Amino acid sequence: MTRVLIRNAQVFDATGRAPYPADVLVEGNRIKAVATDLGVLEAPEVIDGAGMTLMPGMVEGHSHPTFTGVSEPAQLGEIPPEEHLILTIKNTRLMLDHGFTALFEAASAKLRLGVVTRNAINAGDFIGPRMRAASPEITTTAGLGDERRVHIYRESFALIADGPEEMRKVARLCMREGVDNLKINVSGDDFVTNARAACTPMMRDEIRTAVEVAHEFGRMVVAHSRSAESVKRCVEAGVDCIYHCDQSDEEALDLLERNKNRHFVAPAFGILYNLVHETEKTGVPRSFIEERGFRKAFDVSCETYHQMRKRGIRVAIGGDYGFAFTPQGQNARDIHHFVRFFGYSPIEALQCATTVGADLMGMKHELGLVKEGYLADLLLVRGDPTQDVTLLQHPDNLAMVMTDGRLWKDPRREIRREKLPLAAE
Repeated sequence: MTRVLIRNAQVFDATGRAPYPADVLVEGNRIKAVATDLGVLEAPEVIDGAGMTLMPGMVEGHSHPTFTGVSEPAQLGEIPPEEHLILTIKNTRLMLDHGFTALFEAASAKLRLGVVTRNAINAGDFIGPRMRAASPEITTTAGLGDERRVHIYRESFALIADGPEEMRKVARLCMREGVDNLKINVSGDDFVTNARAACTPMMRDEIRTAVEVAHEFGRMVVAHSRSAESVKRCVEAGVDCIYHCDQSDEEALDLLERNKNRHFVAPAFGILYNLVHETEKTGVPRSFIEERGFRKAFDVSCETYHQMRKRGIRVAIGGDYGFAFTPQGQNARDIHHFVRFFGYSPIEALQCATTVGADLMGMKHELGLVKEGYLADLLLVRGDPTQDVTLLQHPDNLAMVMTDGRLWKDPRREIRREKLPLAAE
């Protein structure tokens, strides 16, 4: 069994306390010991963490590894499944490069893409983040994701289910194929014309049916819900994780607060930030942003999540990354967004990316903390992210990435490469 000692690091254990000096011993895939009495632990492999912060690996709570940088959702349906699987695997490894050792998939672009990727990681076919795999987005006719046209056959990223009987059949299909998370699109979105964000196309009986089927199989339900009405319907039906929630009114916020131990939320704020603050980089016309009201949506979302923080509602990071205007790899920006726009302290925002994410993964008793007995998903960061959370946005600042006790990125190898002479010398 492999034993690795990380020595002389400042440990941010994600409990809420400030970083403290400690040595951390990893044995196999778990943390064997955390010793504040420095120098007492020994191991055959030693990593010097001097000047660095050891922290839990991050959890992406709204992950789309099957989203491949497309400009329009319908383009996801045009990618052949074989190529799509390879692109998905590349994205999971990119996420490891950026310090995300766990992915909570919010939706898969094709039914088995996330499932097959998760299974291959679990089987050890390749190293990747631990992963909960999602279904495609299940929507209604004229709902978000219904990209069909009456005059031509067209695939997209969604499955269509109208009424509780169709929902039951589609949900059971997803259960049979092995998804962990069943995704439903309860509200619309301002990116589409037929179902804007304030619209709530999915009815209560359809939502309840999705939840009933998923929970019967021991799986989770996640929902795209921007309108206040969609949030209320999701809470009433028992949806586990509710995304966006930006138009929540007082009644919706009260419902979420009363049921805060039953539900998670996640703003998926990165997409709004990029559209409003990096318009030129996204390539989206300013006229479209103004016409669809994204600036107002940005401000409303900031106020909504200020309220959620004050109410103690569990909020995970994850910003709908994977489109052309939200490239994969920007995901750690969300932590700074939480500090800058939602009023979280740096430590609170880091907890959203670690302990809250671990809870969302269903693994809060063994993931998300630097603690004896916990799984060894760990990062060694150059500098102190509790003082500057933007450090986590740059892979070069991640000296070590460890997933399930395995070193994806080893600082000792970097040192050895730098000492190797050039071939011409």
